[in-house]
Amino acid sequence: MEDWRASEAELTSFLAAAHGDPFALLGPHATEGGVVWRAFFPGASRVEALLPQGSRPLAPRGEQGFFEGFLPGVRREACTRLRVHEPAGARDVHDAYALGPALGPLDDHLLLEGTHHRLHERLGAHPGTHGGVVGTRFAVWAPHAKRVSVVGDFNFWDGRRHTMRRRVDSGIWELFLPGIGPGTVYKYELLGPAGTLLPLKADPFGFAAEMRPANASVVADLDGFEWTDAAWMSARAKSAPRTQPMSVYEVHAPSWKRHPDGRFWNWDELAADLIPYVRSLGFTHIQLMPVMEHPLDASWGYQPVGMHAVTARLGGPRGLMRFINAAHEAGLGVLLDWVPAHFPQDAHGLARFDGTPLFEHPDPQRGFHPDWGTAIYDYGRTEVRAFLASNAMFWIERFHADGLRVDAVSSMIHLDYSRGPGEWSPNPDGGNDNRDAIACLRHINALVKRAGQGAVMIAEEATDWSGVTAPAEEGGLGFDFKWNMGWMNDTLRYVAKEPIHRGWHHQLMNFSLMYAFNENFILPLSHDEVVHGKGSLLGRMPKGGDGADDWQRFANLRAYLGYMWGHPGKKLLFMGNEIAQWREWSEARELDWWLLQHARHTGVQTLVRDLNALHQALPALHAADAQPEGFHWIDADDSADCTFTWLRHDGDGGAPVAVLCNFTAAPREAHLIGLPAAGRWRELLNTDATVYGGSGLGNLGVVRARDMPAFGQPASAWVMLPPLAVVYLAPEEWPPPEENDA
Repeated sequence: MEDWRASEAELTSFLAAAHGDPFALLGPHATEGGVVWRAFFPGASRVEALLPQGSRPLAPRGEQGFFEGFLPGVRREACTRLRVHEPAGARDVHDAYALGPALGPLDDHLLLEGTHHRLHERLGAHPGTHGGVVGTRFAVWAPHAKRVSVVGDFNFWDGRRHTMRRRVDSGIWELFLPGIGPGTVYKYELLGPAGTLLPLKADPFGFAAEMRPANASVVADLDGFEWTDAAWMSARAKSAPRTQPMSVYEVHAPSWKRHPDGRFWNWDELAADLIPYVRSLGFTHIQLMPVMEHPLDASWGYQPVGMHAVTARLGGPRGLMRFINAAHEAGLGVLLDWVPAHFPQDAHGLARFDGTPLFEHPDPQRGFHPDWGTAIYDYGRTEVRAFLASNAMFWIERFHADGLRVDAVSSMIHLDYSRGPGEWSPNPDGGNDNRDAIACLRHINALVKRAGQGAVMIAEEATDWSGVTAPAEEGGLGFDFKWNMGWMNDTLRYVAKEPIHRGWHHQLMNFSLMYAFNENFILPLSHDEVVHGKGSLLGRMPKGGDGADDWQRFANLRAYLGYMWGHPGKKLLFMGNEIAQWREWSEARELDWWLLQHARHTGVQTLVRDLNALHQALPALHAADAQPEGFHWIDADDSADCTFTWLRHDGDGGAPVAVLCNFTAAPREAHLIGLPAAGRWRELLNTDATVYGGSGLGNLGVVRARDMPAFGQPASAWVMLPPLAVVYLAPEEWPPPEENDA
């Protein structure tokens, strides 16, 4: 036969870690009369092929650990295992280069087409078996790399030892490594298109990561988790979220509570305490700020590097699965913050992953974010779109997330976001809409609606872009809900003013009703409102008078919360606001739970609990949140007395609720309101009640309406509006007796 030895040029290329086709060199190769087998084990003194007829030595080539041999009369399928003699002793191994491809042509096709919606099942590190061998399959997309290797402690971070197989059609590199299992730390070593060695990269599809400041990926087994939330998932698939109660408790899990020494709680500890706490307050959902791996605590997770990796701060991915499963068993949904708008440029992350702008847009006007110094995804690239769509489905399907709150949508859909003249390029028709990003969002939202079994998509979008929650076929983005940032900004400006000045700014509180039904809104009082020097919600309330007593601050906060829960739209409250925290929030410490030894703070907490109870119990307060027929002003124009009064309806003829707001420090002892029916109206809630820390002024539990029209209503009543307070009224009998008689 011809010379079976590797050529000097090929060997030199391999030993220089520049060989891009290891399967053409390493492993067993059938040839005339037998098999040629080559292996690379630096530091080994001897390598033997283990065959059915016994062992046969491979000859060393030099002293760098390269071995090769011709095995006459041997069949290729018999060549799978080697015995490697090293200073620590001999060990038997399965040769990774004796195994065939672990992926197929369909994976290549779907990636290139952008329709592989479960790329996480194919790319990344997957423990399992291949060819009857136990190990882990690694796969990564790097089409412009000249070489990609898996490196870790298991191969001394030597990129020559485990170079991957390149799938030419798609640019995917893959390799099955025998003997590698969960817990293994790894990265990818790449040669860029110019042959330059790049910084070691974490796995874009890595399911776990090291604890910062370390940043390697960790092999994790996501299969086999025993979910016990079938009843919840079945009910969710049949639900109609827009007409159901939805009150969200937003949580930064690493700082909700801490151990005395500052250590983070893990997912199991959070499940044992956070879930029953949120349930006891009557919230319907927990929204977790990003749980994806991120290098900097102070980013709160909004600069994720590992889009598929649960942060190591709180434990591994199975811990999050247990948390969500426990929440579902307790009747709580779990929403996850999701960041497809940008990613940090840390060397180990996605930035210039294979030496080229692969995940980011190559044009800096579209691929770089000036506000955050981050890279922006190339939404028009099919593989990137598939990456993001697959990632969304990963959290919804594998972790049973009940929805994703999509961060910074405004920055995605506007080409000129945070850019001045000359810093952005318009569309050919002069428009500023990022059509690639819009198409990407529509695609993801449609995918979740089709396959997400009732999971919801929520947009943080702060502009007047029309149709965020409209169907894509009607020109919308296809989200289920949108955060009402205009409501939040206007109302916080109003309540921060001294009551004597509020009459001049009356429109800040009623303007939101001009557009309240243009979208399906969530009213957010989120983490963004209690950071960066803004102070806490309680802290920004005016002191009133000489400020000697803080009663006005607490009363203002209670009234604001009462106004919010009475306003159309689902609700979101950031952790700490429910206990009237004085300090603004910091990710570096837990909440100030010690405040609950004071009655005014427990009063606010009790109010939130009661507001949530009414929100869930009364269809008028949630069923028609997004319908004009669910709201009717009684009096929107009383700027002199700073009052606002309105009716909430369920849209189906059920009992209404009257919401009466007084935003001055003076009680309105005989305030006329219109009501839809005469008779007794119960005082369901009064934020000035003593149980909440108020003065106890009110209507003694009942208001009597008479058949005297007022404010366009057939009946009216004189009511007491306590100072800086909100009152809810509901009829004792509905429909009214005369309607029953008819």
